[in-house]
Amino acid sequence: MAKTRTIVGFPVLICAIALACTARAADVETEPPVPPPSPEREWTLTVAPYFWIAGIDGKVGLFGREPVEVNASFSDIIKDFKFGGMVVSELNNGTIGIFNDLMYVNTKSKESVTRSLGGVPATLSATVDVSSFTGTLMGEYRVYSEPTATLDLMAGARIWDIHNDIDISLTAGGPPLAAFSGSDGATWVDPMIGAKVRYNINETWYLNGWALIGGFGVGSDLTWDLLAGVGYQYNEHVSFALGYRALGVDYDHDGFVYDVVQHGPILGTVIKF
Repeated sequence: MAKTRTIVGFPVLICAIALACTARAADVETEPPVPPPSPEREWTLTVAPYFWIAGIDGKVGLFGREPVEVNASFSDIIKDFKFGGMVVSELNNGTIGIFNDLMYVNTKSKESVTRSLGGVPATLSATVDVSSFTGTLMGEYRVYSEPTATLDLMAGARIWDIHNDIDISLTAGGPPLAAFSGSDGATWVDPMIGAKVRYNINETWYLNGWALIGGFGVGSDLTWDLLAGVGYQYNEHVSFALGYRALGVDYDHDGFVYDVVQHGPILGTVIKF
């Protein structure tokens, strides 16, 4: 009589494979999807040389003397203008950036007055050479970004260097009877904070501006800087801007006083690389 052999190994093997596949599928389903790599943000450089048609109002004190009132229009300044340059640059990747503003102006004025002293004409002459430099370096962080508008918060520092050379002489037809020459000024650094905004009206026109404040007694007692303007986008890389800027500073140290406000229209060309 033949013996009957029961095959139990094959069904068990099938069940084991099925269970393993089911467990593997469950593992695959529970694993989180791998996010695609985020695209690298492209850095852009913007350079904007500009011309500031500014006058100046305030008080200036030299050599520890009592400060005198200063009220000079742009026409007063430009006739004494010797050399100057102004440029704003910005390096930005859409989230973080570096902002830089450089301004340098050198003026030289000469004045003379002639009076009769004891029947002899005497001339008092004075020459004043003034150089002014400000350099601003600030980091930016974009807190709002939409196709129509951006808002950047800013923090950094501004360095000031104001230098005055004065020559005064009194003559009466011969060698100077009296003469005085001297230099006075100061260099200081102000911490700065602020914000910068741009609003695109359409593809061609936009509004922009910034508001900065600083000093806080570290360098100057207080300094502030406001700009509002409108721009025309000529093409992808070039635009033109027209606006109004006002910058104030209140500095008083070691007999040198510089408490002034510069203000006036501003014209610029913005080049994007």
